Amino acid sequence: MQPNASPLHAAVADDFAAVDRTILAQLASRVPLVETIGRYIIESGGKRLRPLLVLLAARSLNYPGDRHVTLATLIEFMHTSTLLHDDVVDESHLRRGKATANDAWGNAPSVLVGDFLYSRSFQMMVEVGSMRVMEILSGATCVIAEGEVLQLTNIGNPDIDEAAYFDTIQGKTAMLFEAASHSGAVLAEATPAQEEALKLYGRYLGLAFQLVDDLLDYQGDADAMGKNVGDDLAEGKPTLPLIHAMANGNAEQVSVVRQAIRQGGLDHLDEVLAIVHDTGALDYTRRRAEEMADRALAQLELLPESRYRDSMAALAHLAVERQT
Repeated sequence: MQPNASPLHAAVADDFAAVDRTILAQLASRVPLVETIGRYIIESGGKRLRPLLVLLAARSLNYPGDRHVTLATLIEFMHTSTLLHDDVVDESHLRRGKATANDAWGNAPSVLVGDFLYSRSFQMMVEVGSMRVMEILSGATCVIAEGEVLQLTNIGNPDIDEAAYFDTIQGKTAMLFEAASHSGAVLAEATPAQEEALKLYGRYLGLAFQLVDDLLDYQGDADAMGKNVGDDLAEGKPTLPLIHAMANGNAEQVSVVRQAIRQGGLDHLDEVLAIVHDTGALDYTRRRAEEMADRALAQLELLPESRYRDSMAALAHLAVERQT
C-alpha cells in the first residue's frame, strides 16, 4: 500500500513506510466489513498530505523518536473518516476516479466505518501520550465538524461573502492541515516561535489547497481530477469563484450565478463557466491561493535549513501549481 510517490515523500521515506505498516495494523477488526471498507478508502490513491506534514514537521526539528509515526497514522484515520462521512452527506458517487464507499456498500456501512476510524484515531492519540497533542487534535475535530455543518448550511445561499467563505474552508479543510503540522511541532518540543510558525504553515497550506480545489472545479480536467467539473455548482456550493463573480459581474451575470447557486444542478453550467472567466474570478481565486502559499513559505524561515524544510517549501509550491 504505497501513497503517490513524489520527491516530497523522499525525505521521510522510511517514516512513510512505517506509517503504511501502522495503518494496516490499526485497520484490523473482528468485523470483516470494517477492514474491507477501511482498506478501500485508504488505498484509493490520495497523496496523504496530512500525515506527510506530521512527519516533516517533526523531523524538521530533529525529533529523534517514533511516536510521530503513530501521530501521522491517526491523523490519516481522522481524515479518512471525514471523507467517508462527507461522501454520504454530499451523495457523492466518485472520488479520485473510483466509486465512493457509499456508492459501493451503501450509506450506513460508510458512516459506521467512518465512526470506527474516528474512534481508532482517539485510541492512537492516547498512545502518543501527549496532553498538548490531545488538546490540539480534540479541538481540531470540533472546528472541522463546525466547518462541515457551516458548509452544509451555506448550500444554496448566494448571499455568502468572502469572509464567510474563508471561515468555512478554514474549518472544513485547513484545520486538519494546521493540526498536523502543529502537533508534529509539539511532539518535537519546538520553541514557541517554531511551534507558531508550523501551526500557521499548515493553516495557510490548507487554505491554498482548498482554494485551488475550488478553482479546479471550474477549469480542471475531469479525468485527471477523478470528479466532474462543475460538481460544486451542481451541489449549490457558493465557493470563491462564484462569490467574486457576483461581486464584480453586471446585473445579468449576477442574476445567473445567484439562480445557479439557489437551484443547484448543471442547467446553467456553460453560462457560469463563461461568467467566472469574464469577471476574472478564476484569476482572482488563483491569486488568493498564491497569497496563502507565500504566507506558508514565510513561516519556514523560522526553521533550521534541512531537506525536510525544503520538502515543506516544495509542498507549498505544489499546492498552487497542481492540476488535480
